[in-house]
Amino acid sequence: MATSNSVPALKVESNRRVELESNVLGQFIPLHYHFQMLQDRQRLAAFRGAMELHLQPGMHVVELGGGTGILSSFAARLGTTVTCVERNPQLAAFAQNAIRENGLSNQIEVVLQDASKYIPDKPVDAVICEMLHVGLLREKQTEVITAFKQNYQNHWNEPLPRFFPEASRLMLQLIDHPFEFDGYYAPLPIFQNPDLYANDGLHELSPLIDYEHLFYDELFSDSIRWSGIINAQSNGFLSAIRFVTQNFLSVEANGESPVWSNQFLIVPLQDPSPITLGQNLKVEFEYRYGDPLERLQHSIQVTYLPVNA
Repeated sequence: MATSNSVPALKVESNRRVELESNVLGQFIPLHYHFQMLQDRQRLAAFRGAMELHLQPGMHVVELGGGTGILSSFAARLGTTVTCVERNPQLAAFAQNAIRENGLSNQIEVVLQDASKYIPDKPVDAVICEMLHVGLLREKQTEVITAFKQNYQNHWNEPLPRFFPEASRLMLQLIDHPFEFDGYYAPLPIFQNPDLYANDGLHELSPLIDYEHLFYDELFSDSIRWSGIINAQSNGFLSAIRFVTQNFLSVEANGESPVWSNQFLIVPLQDPSPITLGQNLKVEFEYRYGDPLERLQHSIQVTYLPVNA
């Protein structure tokens, strides 16, 4: 009887976890988290700068996952009309009120809908989509953009609009991090502000290494499976891998592309070990875009190769 009763209980708990993830991750970021996004000046400046380069009065812009509506407001102030699609009822109501308070109601329409199912009622010149997380984990950037492209081309049979951001660059780096907090050792994932973080004893053991480039107007996989040999650039104690994601809001031929970086993610390794200058290490990991952080962390494998291999 105990076994038979435990299975439904596990199923209920599993369903609750799935429901919780759908409410916390993906398109459903709670309102109070958006305060931090509004304070990220690099993020706002990069989006605004890219739009100023490419948007013209009279264009039609769609924002997928509009949040508070601030990115839609940048497009509207350039003379465009904007459809701001938001799934979270609380956020959609907030955005509608904020847009009215900012005098932009005539230019921005807020639509309460799942962005992955939205089909515009007229052709679109540009799409804003900022469901970005380091490594493209947790949030649904790729899933929503893939769905929009399919829906749009099936319905309108027209060339795809411009996307903001236009591309993302995913990188990793071997590091030595002490994971020591006031004398207490606690190896857990750590987020770092790219501009403000303190090293806290962190020691870089390799350069940044690219493991994926995505251009959102092109076809891309829904997952990552990476394997590579990394040469240690310093002696040290390999305790973690740092993941870095740069988002190119527009890719400019002159090299002056507006860029915004997500927070860095430091993932502790299960088997930290000393390494020496010149040593080669084989690093492997895999995850699907939008996965929880734990999926990446549990997939990481590091093989310590002989120094002279």
